[in-house]
Amino acid sequence: MDNNENVFSNSKITVTYAPRCCTNAGFCAKQLSSVFRSSVIPWIDLEGAQTDVIIKQINKCPSGALKYHLNTKEVA
Repeated sequence: MDNNENVFSNSKITVTYAPRCCTNAGFCAKQLSSVFRSSVIPWIDLEGAQTDVIIKQINKCPSGALKYHLNTKEVA
């Protein structure tokens, strides 16, 4: 079954977004708008902040719609 996940990746991190899980709390776009952009496609720009900052923001997602995994062992 299609879970409608969106996948965004760079050399350091891969971020997935599951829109069906999202409660639209908006923490991501309000608190880190350089990465999570509500009016631009693609809406997640992983070059908008350092990887550790992106991870901290994803960890604040109340619904768990945003998840990540590291592509390398280093966090920039």
